[in-house]
Amino acid sequence: MLFAVLFTDFPDQGVLRAAHLQAHLEWASLHQAQVLVAGSLREALGQVPKGGLWIVEAESKSHVQQLILTDPFWTCGLRKDVQVLHWSKAFDHQVLV
Repeated sequence: MLFAVLFTDFPDQGVLRAAHLQAHLEWASLHQAQVLVAGSLREALGQVPKGGLWIVEAESKSHVQQLILTDPFWTCGLRKDVQVLHWSKAFDHQVLV
């Protein structure tokens, strides 16, 4: 199953994000079989991200939730909130990058 995972970060945590970015990127690389697409979300280019978005392939929502708990951005306390939503692609020919 596919899931869209939307993260909201605590405000004004650019320093915390920067301190854990490398560990987060390494973690994401290790989990790229499950986390198919990942990236930060901003209101404008150049701003500190306000959160993130993942597209995850997993057996269940609980598997996604357990995966989230191992992400360095979660364990360091950057994330304020997370939503895990079932996602359906509109077109089968769309390729996930």
